[in-house]
Amino acid sequence: MRLLVIEDNPKVAAFIRQGFSEQGHVVDVAERGYDGEEMASSESYDAIILDIMLPDEDGVQVCKNLRRRGVKTPIMMLTALSTTTDKVTGLDAGADDYLTKPFEFNELTARVRALLRRGQAQEASVIRFEDVEMDLAGRKVSRSGHRIKLTAKEFALLEFFIRHPNRILSRTTLGEHIWDMNFDTSSNVIDVYVSMLRRKIDKDFEKKLIHTVIGSGYVFGEDPSR
Repeated sequence: MRLLVIEDNPKVAAFIRQGFSEQGHVVDVAERGYDGEEMASSESYDAIILDIMLPDEDGVQVCKNLRRRGVKTPIMMLTALSTTTDKVTGLDAGADDYLTKPFEFNELTARVRALLRRGQAQEASVIRFEDVEMDLAGRKVSRSGHRIKLTAKEFALLEFFIRHPNRILSRTTLGEHIWDMNFDTSSNVIDVYVSMLRRKIDKDFEKKLIHTVIGSGYVFGEDPSR
């Protein structure tokens, strides 16, 4: 998962970045509303965490501008303002959810997961494909009932695969969503991690789910060569 945090408070931004990074996710940070708008409009993010109190323009206006520019990425608003009127204003501006500071990190991650589930069939913090099951809250993975231990980065890579099954995912796409916007596409680190994940997910099972498409990337699901 790749997140954009638009937050001018360095401590809050660092807290959010560290928490999600420890779970294997990628977090880009913008300290100003204008910078956040440009990043959200030009890069692909899974969710945006947006503070309302920003130095150049308030988050409500940033949210409105993003929606006018056609950015459909789910937006979670953060603010110390907790009245019903404040919440309604944020939601009417196009935000998908609203969290009041101070907050527990576990609640933030749960709400972000809920944003990603909207429009999908999932109604719990568990996602599945074929016989692979991921408990996003418990950070557990199993295949055909057998527990599989993954590193944080392997977990993030598998989650992205499961959310985009039977599609060719280029190394650039994987790099942007699992690493960060400055990822060196000439590096072989993606191939190394896919290889490690393949050994854990596919090695002991008859049906293979991770397939290499030479010159294009990887497919999780059905073998595209068949």
